[in-house]
Formats: sequence, C-alpha cells, structure tokens
Amino acid sequence: MRDANDREPIGSRSPGEFRVRHFWSLLFALVAVACVAAFAYAPFDADWWLPAGPDPKVSHLHSASSIGKEIDALYVIILWITGVVFIGTQVALAWAAWKYEDRPGRIAVYFHGSQRLELIWTILPTIALVFIAFYQMGTWAQVKFRRASPRVRPVAEVTGRQFQWLIRYPGEDGKLHTADDVHLVNDLHFVKDEPTLIHLRSADVIHSFFLPQLRIKQDAVPGLKIPVWFDADQAGRYELACAELCGWGHYKMRGRVTVHETRAEFDGWLRSTAREQGRDQVATVTTTAAVEVRAEGR
Repeated sequence: MRDANDREPIGSRSPGEFRVRHFWSLLFALVAVACVAAFAYAPFDADWWLPAGPDPKVSHLHSASSIGKEIDALYVIILWITGVVFIGTQVALAWAAWKYEDRPGRIAVYFHGSQRLELIWTILPTIALVFIAFYQMGTWAQVKFRRASPRVRPVAEVTGRQFQWLIRYPGEDGKLHTADDVHLVNDLHFVKDEPTLIHLRSADVIHSFFLPQLRIKQDAVPGLKIPVWFDADQAGRYELACAELCGWGHYKMRGRVTVHETRAEFDGWLRSTAREQGRDQVATVTTTAAVEVRAEGR
C-alpha cells in the first residue's frame, strides 16, 4: 500500500526513525528552556546585564545616569513582551513537532490556513508595537527633543574623525572657538550630578557617539552641530565608543570619560590641562624657530 502522494510505502520506516523525530521535538523544547533560563539569570550577573557604573558598591542594575533608568525600564518591558511571545511560539513549535510527527499510516492533509489565526498573529503584534511606540514617547522626548536640552553652557565640542574623538573645551573665557580653547583627543571630562551639554560634530563620515554606561547614543553627521545632553550620578571612569562602522579603523575609536566629583575638581583639572597645553605650544614654537635658524645658517 502506498500513501496519497504515491512516493513511499506506508510502514516502511523503522521505529528508530520515529524516535529521532521525537528527539528533535525535545531538542527544540530544551533549547527554548535554556534561552529562557539565560534571560532569567541575566539580571543577577553584571557580566550578562547592561553596562553599569564604576562604583562596585552600587548594584549593577543601577544605571549611572538619570535618563538611563527610564531607558532600562523600557528595555525590561520590551524583554517581557518578546519573552512571552518567544515562550508561546516555542511551546507551540515543540507541541506541533511532537503531536504531528510522521507515523505509519498517517497521510498528510493540506489546507489553505486559518483566517482567524492570521488575524490574531497580526493584531496582537500591532497592539504591542503601538503600545511601545506611545509608552516610550516621554523618554524619547527627554533624550532627543531640543526643548528638553538643559540651559547650560556646553562643556565641550566633540568632533568625530576617522578614527578618534577630537574634544575642544572652552578656556577661561567660557566660550568655544577662541584662542584659549583646550584641545584633547579621546578624553572627555564633566562633573557628577550636573546636567552636561556637548556639541557633537563629524569631520568626515557618520560616527555614533556612545556612552554605554549612561545609555546615551547619538549619530554625528557631517555638516551638522547636534546638541547632546546627559548626566552621571557616580564619579569615576567610563567608556566612550563609536557605535557606527566608520571605516577600517573603527575598532580604535575608543575614548576615556572621567566624571569629577565636584565642580572645583573639574575646574582645577581644566586649568592644569590648559597650562600644559600652553607649555607644549611654547616648546613647539621654540623648536620650530631653532630649526628655521639652523636652516638659514646653512
């Protein structure tokens, strides 16, 4: 006897082959269980969770910036939504693979589908996406809308260039693009618990200014000056990275971020850096003049 497709005699398959079919349905279920277990474990391990601040006394679940806490809350909500969907789909997959495995005498039945199911799996994701879109609007406005920008002077101007961050600080006059500006590379400083504003630029291609511990990310676009604001509630060292593939040396585009405990500490650092820059400039001019004199003597 042959099945409806007249391809293979019914009952010709060995019992071992059917046990293999059970194996795959169990494997799908075990993989889903392992994934859920990993998600459940992640919040309890700092190496598995979102980047945290430098203070070891503070929980790794605590974001180092005020806006970071709201962004983390959004991540958790999205994780719950996608987690419930993942569990439901994997349970359905394992159940279908087990229940409808190939057996001797079973003939495949083909059908068009179910409009009811199609409506369900279209409407439910739509509801979830619309909910997320509206729920995140307040957080997005605090991070990106210019009316939420703090009314403070910019701490620095940060320019992305292949493959480094050029950082310009205002000098004693408190203004950018004047003769006393302080210039550094890959070294951003600001003060703890103070709203911090920078102006972000790009000198060549699109870069992405990323402070992972503070949950701040903003593209630097050639021709635009983009205000970016943030804060930190823990003093210490942080990481500055480029989150946009910007060329062969993208991996090198990392910087240091230092959050000072007080405004006086930051001002002292800035004055000291300005003096060092002045000495370097004098030394450069002196060396250049000496080389020119020797050249003329020849």
